[in-house]
Amino acid sequence: MSTTDYTLLNRQLEALLDTRDWLTNSAQTCAFIQQELSELNWIGFYLQREAQVLCLGPFQGKPACHPIPFSKGVCGAAAREQATQRVDDVHALADHIACDANSNSELVIPIVTDGFVWGVLDIDSPQHARFSQEDQAGIEALVATFMRQTDLPHFL
Repeated sequence: MSTTDYTLLNRQLEALLDTRDWLTNSAQTCAFIQQELSELNWIGFYLQREAQVLCLGPFQGKPACHPIPFSKGVCGAAAREQATQRVDDVHALADHIACDANSNSELVIPIVTDGFVWGVLDIDSPQHARFSQEDQAGIEALVATFMRQTDLPHFL
């Protein structure tokens, strides 16, 4: 069971995001979550800057895959379905995009505004089954705070 205090983290993120700028806030959100949660090896935003394609945005971790079509991988599924994807073992998925062979589990939260997929927040862990239902709900709340505090431009 997770002992992460997501209510506290949400208040801290809200205070940290003291601008409406999407670039600053997305970079700060990645750095904050990377610092505050254990067992992560990559976190970042992928943005829909081309139709049906996710393009790499601010992130923390090793160099990453780019671009990712909506039709491929866990990030693509989150964008296509406009629903959070929580995967305990990414190697069990036929269409998983392996940017880092050390990643074993993944949580991808879509960022949707007015029915438009702005992007996704992708979080990878070297630990199998790293993300619980509590983690998913807590990180979804952090993404909601990011969205409330940020002016999200349409790139298309």
